[in-house]
Amino acid sequence: MAKINELPSMRSPECTFDQFAALDLRVAKVLEVESFPAARKPAYILHLDCGAEWGVLKTSAQITERYAPEDLIGKLIVAIVNFPDKQIGPVQSQCLVLGGLDENNGVTLLIPDHDCSAGTRIA
Repeated sequence: MAKINELPSMRSPECTFDQFAALDLRVAKVLEVESFPAARKPAYILHLDCGAEWGVLKTSAQITERYAPEDLIGKLIVAIVNFPDKQIGPVQSQCLVLGGLDENNGVTLLIPDHDCSAGTRIA
């Protein structure tokens, strides 16, 4: 899997609807934010409420440039919850937080523009 700063600038290959439908995208509520000093690049460890079906999942996110921990608590974001776990240093990442990536590799989190429940499925 490419690192954020290694994403290609060219158009990605097409995927089928079935491939897209296999992703379980959910609204997640940030419950806790920890510093992650062992990360190679500045990152946080996020604890996310992903709804009753998925529970609380943990992930690492390289979002320290745009977000302070106190601003993330209670925020609704979007995550893929059905990726296999991935070991990131000492952290077992259980989901993938989604965001827009700008030309300077800064991440802007995908955030629902209306209140909805943690665990709401993204279609």
